[in-house]
Amino acid sequence: MPLTPEQQAEIDEQRAQPRPTLRAVSEGMEKHLYLPHQVLDHGLVRVVDYMGDDSAITQAARVSYGRGTKSVSTDEGLIRYLMRHWHSTPFEMCEVKFHVKLPVFVARQWIRHRTANVNEYSARYSILDREFYIPAPEHLSAQSSVNRQGRGELLEGEEAARVLDMLRDDAMRSYDHYESMLSQEGQKGLARELARMNLPANVYTQWYWKVDLHNLFHFLRLRADAHAQYEIRTYADTMCGIVRDWVPFAYAAFEDYRLGGTQLSAKGIAALKRRLAGETVTQENSGMSIGEWREFEAVWS
Repeated sequence: MPLTPEQQAEIDEQRAQPRPTLRAVSEGMEKHLYLPHQVLDHGLVRVVDYMGDDSAITQAARVSYGRGTKSVSTDEGLIRYLMRHWHSTPFEMCEVKFHVKLPVFVARQWIRHRTANVNEYSARYSILDREFYIPAPEHLSAQSSVNRQGRGELLEGEEAARVLDMLRDDAMRSYDHYESMLSQEGQKGLARELARMNLPANVYTQWYWKVDLHNLFHFLRLRADAHAQYEIRTYADTMCGIVRDWVPFAYAAFEDYRLGGTQLSAKGIAALKRRLAGETVTQENSGMSIGEWREFEAVWS
């Protein structure tokens, strides 16, 4: 597991000292609290703290004093109604703080979701570890010929070995130079804030990432999608498992209406109605672009 001995000791100490509380507790989330879930080769996701559960969502929607007298089935129905009609505010009543260890190039994708509070490990004050993400052979693909931001066919044989060798060699050489620049015998060494610029984008960084459930669902809808880049998708998939245990009603609604659902434009609805009426509809007479038509066909053909 990619933890330092100090981090593991801190986790063991935290889990060994449970405390009583009057606040709402999610039993599903309690089993994840502090424990690291390994992602990629050296990465991790773990829950540091959280607030709220499914009942906090319905409580906020009703603006009630407590859990109230509503049945569990009524709570589940309300949560599904809120999700179905895009009522986001009640979901903002739940929050979670994650500790994430991830490659820098994944972090730069992740940080584009600007709806969270983030504090990243500072390479100005501390020295980064000699840890790099090196893809497994089954995730080493060529550039897609039809998607400018996607992957195509898998690299194999000598070509895959050549690329992996370069990735490892470049990463190790860059870190060797990083260490050498920081301090050399008889020399002052370069400042950490400058020496870090030589490190590759696959070096690992860490941060605390605190987000409310509404914005977490938005992140997961995009990053747990099959079209998302594999590396960030593995983090999103891990977080999906955690959220499923934390707020099972909310996650089931999210899975149904967002992850498993689809959205149609007015032109898409019109095309579907015409098809149901027995009319032959093509991209040319649908009014949709080639890209939208391809997405429409993927769902409705």
